[in-house]
Amino acid sequence: MSNLALAALDLERFLLDPGSSFRRPEDVIVDPRLRRQQKIEILCRWAYDATELAVAEEEGMRGEESSNLHRVLNALVSITGGFDAEHTGPTKHAGFCIL
Repeated sequence: MSNLALAALDLERFLLDPGSSFRRPEDVIVDPRLRRQQKIEILCRWAYDATELAVAEEEGMRGEESSNLHRVLNALVSITGGFDAEHTGPTKHAGFCIL
């Protein structure tokens, strides 16, 4: 199997916890093993996790980890061309990653 081949277990791990699989959201974009749709899905999962952290921080529950929400959203915008802010969910989670 090629070094560039993506095993199903790797993709599952990337989707389960993108922040532990990639150092930065930008690393997802340049990973040659991933197809465009996989990159979007991983970044959407990462955006959800980052939003959870941001909401917790906003509610006074600070942890050791900080939210990368801005960087994740910038990575998503760079690969998707953006999202329609007028048609996102009204919650703190926004819902900008409806797959």
